Amino acid sequence: MRYLVISDLHANLAAFDAVLEDAGHFDFIWCLGDVIGYGPDPNACVTRLREFPHIGLSGNHDWAALGKLDLRGFNTEARISAEWTAQQLDPAARAYLQALPPSRIEAGYTLAHGSPRQPIWEYILDPATAEMNFAAFATVICLVGHTHIPATYFRPDNGLGCEPRSPQWNLPTHLNSGRWICNPGSVGQPRDGNPDASYALLDLEDHVWEFRRVKYPIQETQRRMRKHGFPARLIERLAQGH
Repeated sequence: MRYLVISDLHANLAAFDAVLEDAGHFDFIWCLGDVIGYGPDPNACVTRLREFPHIGLSGNHDWAALGKLDLRGFNTEARISAEWTAQQLDPAARAYLQALPPSRIEAGYTLAHGSPRQPIWEYILDPATAEMNFAAFATVICLVGHTHIPATYFRPDNGLGCEPRSPQWNLPTHLNSGRWICNPGSVGQPRDGNPDASYALLDLEDHVWEFRRVKYPIQETQRRMRKHGFPARLIERLAQGH
């Protein structure tokens, strides 16, 4: 089974469509949360995702638009975006997002938006945080999103240490030894200095992970954001990849 692993679409339909086309054949989608927020197409992204066999998680921006989080904890641009998104959500998208959990175990994999110990808010951005999270899940492999930065963290079979590994684009990473935390990066708002949409493919039986990157028409997403009066910083950062 070939799985498309995505996270942090952030209502960027142009980026999502580019990923779907670039990925080629896949059997199923695992979406690790934040389908909405920041971008101009929340309802369209939910609709497109639901066209495919998939399971989804809820992220902090999904919760924000649903009124599950206090927006005072968000920066100004994120709060403005969340308030706009909440006003735009149609009943079908709202009901779909409302039903999503922030974490789950599926086919022997732990899936979480932020981290296994704090699925909504915690960012795994360094080996120390990753190492503390290995104790929070019982499976061999955990998949997370939230940071918008593609990454893998490896813990050897002896349980000692945690090794960060840089993404190897379009090359297989075999996950058959040790334990792993893997992050596919962000489809809709990458923050690793590269504006191209980031995602991963996963062979579920052989435990082979492959990072992928694809360009998308950023200017079209920016045009739609300007049309809706989004803050300039949210628009400009798409082209900068941070």
